[in-house]
Amino acid sequence: MSNKTIRVATDVGGTFTDLVCFETDHATGEARIITAKSDTTPPNFEQGVLNVLEKGNVDPATVDFLAHGTTVVINALTERKGVKVGLITTEGFRDTLEIARGNRPDFFNLHYEKPKPFVPRYLRRELPGRISYKGEELKPLDLSGLPAILDDFREEGVEAIAVCFLHSYANTGHEQAALAGIEKLWPGVSVVSSHQITREWREYERSNTAVLSAYVQPTAERYLSRLHNGLREKGLRKSPYIMQSNCGVDSLESVSKIPITMVESGPASGFWGAAELGKLIRKRNVLALDIGGTTAKCSLIENGEVKIKTDYWIERDRTSAGYPIMVPVVDLVEIGNGGGSIAWVDDFGKLHVGPQSAGAVPGPAAYGRGGDKATTTDANLWLGRINKDYFCGGEVVADMKAAEAAITAVGEKLGVGPDEAARGIIRIANNNMVNALKLVSLNRGHDPRDFTLVVFGGGGAMHGVALGQELGVAKVVVPAGASVFSAWGMMMSDLRRDYFVTRLADLKKGAASGIEAVFAESEERARAQFAAEGVEPGKVRFLRYGKFRYQNQEHTTEVLIEGKVSDDRLSEIEAAFHETYEREYTYRLDAPVEMVGIHLVASAEVGKLTMKEREGGGADTASALKGERDVDYALEGIHKAKIYDGTRLRPNMRFVGPAIVEDPGTTVVVHPGNQVEVDGYGNIHIHLKA
Repeated sequence: MSNKTIRVATDVGGTFTDLVCFETDHATGEARIITAKSDTTPPNFEQGVLNVLEKGNVDPATVDFLAHGTTVVINALTERKGVKVGLITTEGFRDTLEIARGNRPDFFNLHYEKPKPFVPRYLRRELPGRISYKGEELKPLDLSGLPAILDDFREEGVEAIAVCFLHSYANTGHEQAALAGIEKLWPGVSVVSSHQITREWREYERSNTAVLSAYVQPTAERYLSRLHNGLREKGLRKSPYIMQSNCGVDSLESVSKIPITMVESGPASGFWGAAELGKLIRKRNVLALDIGGTTAKCSLIENGEVKIKTDYWIERDRTSAGYPIMVPVVDLVEIGNGGGSIAWVDDFGKLHVGPQSAGAVPGPAAYGRGGDKATTTDANLWLGRINKDYFCGGEVVADMKAAEAAITAVGEKLGVGPDEAARGIIRIANNNMVNALKLVSLNRGHDPRDFTLVVFGGGGAMHGVALGQELGVAKVVVPAGASVFSAWGMMMSDLRRDYFVTRLADLKKGAASGIEAVFAESEERARAQFAAEGVEPGKVRFLRYGKFRYQNQEHTTEVLIEGKVSDDRLSEIEAAFHETYEREYTYRLDAPVEMVGIHLVASAEVGKLTMKEREGGGADTASALKGERDVDYALEGIHKAKIYDGTRLRPNMRFVGPAIVEDPGTTVVVHPGNQVEVDGYGNIHIHLKA
């Protein structure tokens, strides 16, 4: 038996595939950390995973636990690279996808068209039968037309089938019967029904979710199968776990059946990592910000808990309503602002940054790959915030002439020089990100000054202090390995599944037994699913949430419910709802409260990493000092900043800004007057000036 435990996480992004490996020696208690990046390899994404393992000198045969996150699902959706789908639904409801919702964002556009459904009308078919919203069978399901429907689907080249019947969240019997019929008549076809994904009401959202899951299922299943086989051929002993959008991992076998649950697996792992980091450093209220090459994503973590919701939409913007996906996804705000975001000037002489991105190819002008548009990265480089002699960790020679030409072109349109144009690009990018952070804090009734800002991704540390100063936070924390922090978050995740069940109940005496029964039924279902995968029932933990609203309102507010539900506790639960509602919406009503459904979180540990704090003593920063250079801090002018080597920082090292910390994956910009200290985990704490 080996005296070492090796845990690995890989994260496939749009540009790079990241690796984090922790090798723990049980004899000494020491942990060796390996990080690596390699190019993402579409369409064979699994090759990028094998490449980054090789680059990090990690032998899959020695790995005890491997977690994997990927953008393959969201890419298949946005790039329309799924398969041809047929939908089977309740008689009279084939046009639910077409009718959609009335949420028209481009309100004054008289020529507005709703987003085109993923399934055209001729591939949407109906079967007689009806279930009521209470789960009662009003009309038996008639499967006599199913053989003809499937024959048509075969002729039309359908590769996957989605099944969604009216009110199947309340009674799954009809969907289960249809599934059995399809599997009998067409063995091996890819098929998914809505109740396998969610048991929440709202027919359009549930129908669209089933359709999108079917759309990506064969693609994702092939990818996961190739990944598993490739790793197994390299000697991996245990099946990998797959990161989910709900901040947990799930088994590869489970995810292969319903891959839509990993639609936002990359961002979820980063925010879960931020929550776990907050617990380690005893800061449980965290504002988390992930700045990548194309986008910036942020989420609010209160008391160590990441908020999960099912009101998730893709491709929703100012001109399109987008498409709903009713799966558990971390509550986040995402904007088109990252290192590769392009700066441009509109017809009115106004400067913008993003959402267009230079991507990996050609990339920012400074990459020297033919890009001629100024980006946020070019501006940071021009202002000396990024070291031109250590660009991309020294792997790329910065093309300063191309960067100058691109920034000068922007400046000419504004009537300013390149220095002022670069400062403007940074300020606009920062403003965009501050607004996003306000959406997840101030707009939800939270004061950002009560939170610690944790920044990660390739660009998080570069902009974090400026954003923190604007929001008034007391501290900004840059995690160790910030550029691959999402991969680190996967190793802090539990095996997790979220169960949502719609069940209406007025919050009054006598309702408790019914509410408790729904929780108990869902917990039993969760234990059975975990047991089927070898997880002992005693290791499964539960968190209970109720979804409540004022009677006759449209949407709900989620409230944590601790312990069993009894009539004696209903008033306590109601008071918690009033308090939560008032914080979010600034008022409360003197009106009856009703429960709309439950949200049960079931989790179990499957190799979660345990962090050990190192002791540093009175560390001297001189050993990490590389030199000095002039850095333009935009609003605070040009200062001579001390330059530190991030790989040489040790616990308890302290210094004061202006300073720059250079790490192979990211650059930390420390503004004048900021107090900096390194903790026992290697995280950089930046205390901001009042």
